[in-house]
Amino acid sequence: MEPKWMKAIVTVGQGGYEQLVYKDVALPPLEHDEVLVQVHAAGMNNTEINTRLGWYSSSITDSTNNTSDSASPSQQQKSDGGWNKSTPFPLIQGTDCCGTVVSAADNSHRHLVGKRVLLRPCQRGEGFDNVWLGSDFNGAFAQFTKVKAKHAFAIECEWSDAELATIPCAYGTAENMLHRANLVEGETVLIAGASGGVGSAAIQLAKRRGAKIIAIASRDKHPQLEKLAVDLLLDRNDDLISLLGENSVDLVVDNVAGKQFPTMLKVLKRGGRLVSSGAIAGPVVDLDMRDMYLKDITLIGTTAWDDPVFPNLIGYIERGEIQPLLAKTFPLEEITAAQQAFLEKKHVGNFVLIPSSQG
Repeated sequence: MEPKWMKAIVTVGQGGYEQLVYKDVALPPLEHDEVLVQVHAAGMNNTEINTRLGWYSSSITDSTNNTSDSASPSQQQKSDGGWNKSTPFPLIQGTDCCGTVVSAADNSHRHLVGKRVLLRPCQRGEGFDNVWLGSDFNGAFAQFTKVKAKHAFAIECEWSDAELATIPCAYGTAENMLHRANLVEGETVLIAGASGGVGSAAIQLAKRRGAKIIAIASRDKHPQLEKLAVDLLLDRNDDLISLLGENSVDLVVDNVAGKQFPTMLKVLKRGGRLVSSGAIAGPVVDLDMRDMYLKDITLIGTTAWDDPVFPNLIGYIERGEIQPLLAKTFPLEEITAAQQAFLEKKHVGNFVLIPSSQG
């Protein structure tokens, strides 16, 4: 028999860590086409921190770290703080979920019951409209969560639950960027922020496409990134133009932005592409339009995932074409310690939260 209550981290509003409350909440009731998933492991991303801070508001122009440092219980609430719209607080965050389906609302989805699944966090509708697990509706920072059955993907592999929970948001975001940018074999790709969840995922996903990889990360993280067969590792303080030369790369994957953004356009070849789905070093950048139009550069923004992205990832995992980069696990109730460690940026890969088991 399913319990009536579950433990969850409830984000009650914008602000500091005091907004993260570990408490009992009612088990979510299932509606048509939905399945209930017992969460075994929940990955952690910039997204949860940014949403709590209201960083997606157009009024924020600083980096995610600096915004976090200034967060306080008294900070002004931002009505557009969640993806430039209001966030439905109180909210159970958690974008990444590995778990087991324990019940289904409809007989047509009973075959999923008992299956280990990954949940697709980006749920796209018409055009580019999309909603996200843990940002627009309750997510995986709990013992149970629910989704439409079509977003629960059964998976068979030898990875642990925690290893699988590193995949959905980071690898889905990276796969979507490379898919949209049409990276092909033999091209050279420059990946900024390469030690983070999305950056390290992009390395693997670009490598399986046969690209040459140039990765930017702090030098202390280079030994770990060398294991991913990166062709050239650069420090984030290096002079890219002197080391690479102008017109040297086909594609830039840049979720960092900030002060280094103008240099990214300089190193792109004529007809090159820059793809982004984030701006952790600061969302407001300098752009010399001449670098863009005189070189026929394409700028590609990505949030809504294309349909093939998540099924592609399931296939890559089951065929052993990518590997998990699990940095550390924390009990769910220790989310504050996990987010503090996350923001220190000393890790490579992903942090994962583990809910306590029912009993």
